[in-house]
Amino acid sequence: MAHRINMIKNISIAISALFLGINISVAQTESASIQEDFEKFNTMLYQVNKYYVDSVDTPKLVEDAIRKVLEDLDPHSVYIPKKELQKMNEPLVGNFDGIGVQFNILKDTIVVVNPIPGGPSEKLGIKASDKIVAIEGENVAGIGITNSDVVSKLRGKKGTVVNVEISRRGEKKFLEFAITRDKIPIFSVDAGYMATPKTGYIKVNRFAATTMEEFHKELAELQEQGMENLILDLQGNGGGYLKTAIALADEFLTADQKIVYTEGRTFKKEEHFATERGSFESGKLVVLIDEGSASASEIVSGAIQDWDRGIIIGRRSFGKGLVQKPFMLPDGSAMRLTISRYYTPSGRCIQKPYEDGVESYIKEKYERYSNGELFSLDSIVFPDSLKFSTSKNRVVYGGGGILPDVFVPIDTNGGSNYFSQLIRKGIINTFTLDIVDQKRKKLLKEYPTVEEFKQNFTLEGELLAELIKQGEKEGIEQNEEDLAKSKDLLLLRTKALIARNLYNNEAFYYIINDINDAYQKALEAIDDGTYAKTLLADK
Repeated sequence: MAHRINMIKNISIAISALFLGINISVAQTESASIQEDFEKFNTMLYQVNKYYVDSVDTPKLVEDAIRKVLEDLDPHSVYIPKKELQKMNEPLVGNFDGIGVQFNILKDTIVVVNPIPGGPSEKLGIKASDKIVAIEGENVAGIGITNSDVVSKLRGKKGTVVNVEISRRGEKKFLEFAITRDKIPIFSVDAGYMATPKTGYIKVNRFAATTMEEFHKELAELQEQGMENLILDLQGNGGGYLKTAIALADEFLTADQKIVYTEGRTFKKEEHFATERGSFESGKLVVLIDEGSASASEIVSGAIQDWDRGIIIGRRSFGKGLVQKPFMLPDGSAMRLTISRYYTPSGRCIQKPYEDGVESYIKEKYERYSNGELFSLDSIVFPDSLKFSTSKNRVVYGGGGILPDVFVPIDTNGGSNYFSQLIRKGIINTFTLDIVDQKRKKLLKEYPTVEEFKQNFTLEGELLAELIKQGEKEGIEQNEEDLAKSKDLLLLRTKALIARNLYNNEAFYYIINDINDAYQKALEAIDDGTYAKTLLADK
């Protein structure tokens, strides 16, 4: 009992610190009134545990209280339970421990989409289209296994061994592999290729620990191919590490140009400047953003815009201008607490309002659709108090995301209920996996390069009929009107997914960008004079 009381006291002290926004060592030197607040919460928690009419799950009570405290502060201060901490950090750390395969579940069987280059599975000779039928002697085929089940069985501590049995086309017996788990990279650069003979394209999906290493590699390869202009795609990029955002912006700005500054109640103003090491300080630069681009993406976009280094194309970004710092809690859990706001070089804080609570804050992104913002820039009205000026005296705005220099409305022309159902029920994904599983060798022989595949592969005729048939098997009846409306979109998306499974992730973007309106507008802007005109115009 004494141990439990001490545990409650320790937890309550930690949560009391959250209420007051200070750490325990500081609290010990604060006024008597602050100490009284500590004791008030400690006493309340103890008495609830001791006298409440029903038994109390004290750890859950404390966790719920912590969540509520942080939620009431702002939408980005969050609590992370101990068991979820490592998993949440993986995308930003840039790796996890596992066997190194991209997989999908096809017809209730685990199918290897691609072994990750350099990973333990590739080194042992595991190939795309291999089917994992047993893990540690236990059958995993035809049992209704889920993605989370696969992850829990195949991931594990580096250096540990997992035994799998694989069914491979052309082999009569199952193949047995003993795979030693290792660090597996999580890539933050999805694609890099030459869009035209002089214009390169790089897609960054997050700002992680490994992002700059990946970016430098892609940039160097494109420059070797004669790249003079760059399209940096940050659409849907929700952010990541502040230091990575600063490093990426530094690649484009000249020495001593301010990139961003942060300031908070306890954390005083801290300014960050570009160095002399930028790898792309000249040449036309276009940054693509949309309503899913947030935080670190907005730091880069804001710095590029404020210094008139390039132009921003797309739709207004999310509007997250708060900086979080992780703090560990006594039981191994953690919180990410907002400690400061960040400001673009012109002094803009692009954080959108959050006074109406988390639910309203989240819904704002979707309300942009209903109020017409995603279709017309004219629907966005900011007061004069939020006006700022770039280095060339162009007007830009703070207070709710980065407004693009060139607006591109969302395209809903190819959408239909039939197309949406094929996506939501996984029909297109399953179909593309099936096609590559059956015809990989034939397709690679016929289309040895992505360029040949893009130019010559078609889904018309028999393959399209098979896709429609698979949909019907899952209860999605063909709708002639919807199919006519969505046919081009359906064919291109399916083709891009086949290319991803057949070649690599980059192949998907190489094909799907044909219907990426912001991408197409960027190519036009670089060549038709829009780029120079935008940077010279006084707004």
